[in-house]
Amino acid sequence: MSTDHQNKTSPAPKERLGRLPKVAQWLLLITVSLSFSVLLHHWNVPASLLVGPMIVGILMGTNGATITAPNALYLGAQSVLGVMIGGSMTIAILTSFATDWPLIIGVTGITLLASSFLGWILCIKQVLPGTAGIWGSTPGAASAMVIMADAFGADARLVAFMQYVRVVIVVAVASSVANVWVDPELLAAMGPHDWFPAFDPGSFAITLCLVAVCCIVGQKSRLPSGPLLVPIIVTMILHVSGVLDVVLPEWFLGLTYAVIGWVIGLKFTPPVLRHAANALPKILLSIFVLIGFCAGISGLLVVFLDVDPLTAYLATSPGGLDSVAIIAASTHVDLSFILVLQATRFFMVLAFGPPLARLIARRTAHLTGQNAGQ
Repeated sequence: MSTDHQNKTSPAPKERLGRLPKVAQWLLLITVSLSFSVLLHHWNVPASLLVGPMIVGILMGTNGATITAPNALYLGAQSVLGVMIGGSMTIAILTSFATDWPLIIGVTGITLLASSFLGWILCIKQVLPGTAGIWGSTPGAASAMVIMADAFGADARLVAFMQYVRVVIVVAVASSVANVWVDPELLAAMGPHDWFPAFDPGSFAITLCLVAVCCIVGQKSRLPSGPLLVPIIVTMILHVSGVLDVVLPEWFLGLTYAVIGWVIGLKFTPPVLRHAANALPKILLSIFVLIGFCAGISGLLVVFLDVDPLTAYLATSPGGLDSVAIIAASTHVDLSFILVLQATRFFMVLAFGPPLARLIARRTAHLTGQNAGQ
């Protein structure tokens, strides 16, 4: 048999997963993710139920898997996280924000400007076509930035690639930093993690109803990242006022983390990788520059506000609010401080990210047009 005939009849390695029935692909994804997450948890890796499924999703997505998480499931997972974040807000956190708001706004504003500058450089140097670099460099609210970029005429595939590559790298770096910084004696003192604690079924049912209602309202509202944003706001109001006691068992949150990890990982398909291959080194460089810049800001928080290093790093980390919240919730840090800074940046990105990106895009188009004319 000739070599050419063999090449035509034998599927390429990256296509073999796609030839499996979707049920088999899901079984493979779930079983391998569970096994890998248990292993990572045994190694004390923070957010193992996010990191494990995300890595397995990337491996399957880049090897031809054709499955995707149902959109309703992903939106529901976002709303669960929104309720968890909103339920973590207290009067003390809001008081802290009211006291330190100039610093919080300043830190988040500097991060947004730095990311916009990096996006501008990517566009000026024509690393990416059009305005994709600007939208792709905006920290946080990844799904919202992809939707807005597509509406503005940018290449949504490249924007999604940049956004989710940054999320993956930030999760990996933040998880590694957290693993190094966590005191082993503290972990030993905490004892084994209880994934199935006792809980009030009635309160859990009320929490699930809130998740469902907020998810539907968030989606119908057409707000950017509405299924995450609406639950944060509604739950924060209800929790702070004492009306609601949020009950989300650990096993349920673990399933939520896994869904988000799968959604992120499975976005890395061979066509997307081929589309972005030429720009990948420069994209990675811009991501690590932004991570380094945010780490520098966290150093200032340590020096001038006496914040512990891990809390400062997670608070300024340029990942998504959802992924950073998951990592923070699994480590011994000041969760309230982290959520305040991350939530503030999330809202600032939604409010000022698109106008700023459009402004820079117009300026960039004008400059590149002049250069082309010369």
